[in-house]
Amino acid sequence: MAVSGPLLREKLDLLVNGMTGLRATGRFNEPNLDGSAGDYISFTSWEWPQGVGLYGLVRLWLQTGRADLRRMIEAWYEDRLAGPTPLFNVNTTAPMLALALLWRETREARWEKPLDAWATRVMTEMPRTPGGGFAHNVSDRINEQELWDDTLVMVALFLAAYGEASGRRELVDEAERQFLIHAYYLADAPTGLWFHGWTFEGRHNFARARWARGNAWITAGILDVRELATLAPSTNMFLEAALTAQAETLIGLQAPSGAWHTLLDDAGSYEEISATAGIGYGLMKGARLGLGDETWRRAGIKALEAVMQNIAADGTVLNVSYGTRMGQDLQFYRDIPIQPTGYGQALAILCLVEGLHHIEAAEAAA
Repeated sequence: MAVSGPLLREKLDLLVNGMTGLRATGRFNEPNLDGSAGDYISFTSWEWPQGVGLYGLVRLWLQTGRADLRRMIEAWYEDRLAGPTPLFNVNTTAPMLALALLWRETREARWEKPLDAWATRVMTEMPRTPGGGFAHNVSDRINEQELWDDTLVMVALFLAAYGEASGRRELVDEAERQFLIHAYYLADAPTGLWFHGWTFEGRHNFARARWARGNAWITAGILDVRELATLAPSTNMFLEAALTAQAETLIGLQAPSGAWHTLLDDAGSYEEISATAGIGYGLMKGARLGLGDETWRRAGIKALEAVMQNIAADGTVLNVSYGTRMGQDLQFYRDIPIQPTGYGQALAILCLVEGLHHIEAAEAAA
């Protein structure tokens, strides 16, 4: 597919429409621990897919300055925060990241109180593992003593963004701590890739799954935490080394289509587009910021083209795997069903927004 600036902008409009039009169909029944219905699909729900989705929308707003996007984002928070208090856990923290960026730009007082209260709850109430990592407890399951790579995007990026914007340095310090402790237990030194999770009960990495979307959270998360907050020089150096090791292996595992398989080192597992979008975003951004070379940029552009091929006429991102629990064996990951989701839409938005930097710069130089 020939990618151009106008085509990227057209597809971004489609992605926004696809995200806001998402509604649960009843295909999945995942009640929460408190008895309430779990809705991980509908745009109107307060959960982690919608939180990641809002992050994508805010990033698009910051890139374009579109007033309609700001109104949409503000209306979402107005409606949700006027209702019952959302459940508090790792995954339901995800919507606070986009709100932190909205407040950073607007400084509207109405957003500061919920942000400050939620950040304080994270610091004082969120269950921890040995070493101080956040246990990946979620709305429908207690994952005591478990570290998941998802947590870094769902919680640590919020702490970094809000801590930097508010001057609460302890939040940025905590975000750094979470990246470091998760890296200690989840990064696979021989490959540079990351395992999906770790448990202190038995001390193992479950199926030792080098799961694609989990690695996408890391590729994108390392770049974004460095952008959202001022980190200690030693942390920056460590994360840059971890990102470089991961990226070098990821590039070698990219499929001819430009996508990555849902198990990165298993070519028999299906190609998964949310991970492809997140990894492509990270590789292009890393190249633009000088952390990676032309090889990163080319692989990122190839991923961008694969994502573009998987945007349906109604803006739905195709071939996105549904929310993925911790697998006890590798077949579990191969069997995760395909389902359009907010995070699929958002990761595609991030990929296309980053692609704009590269494509429009090339067009301007031509």
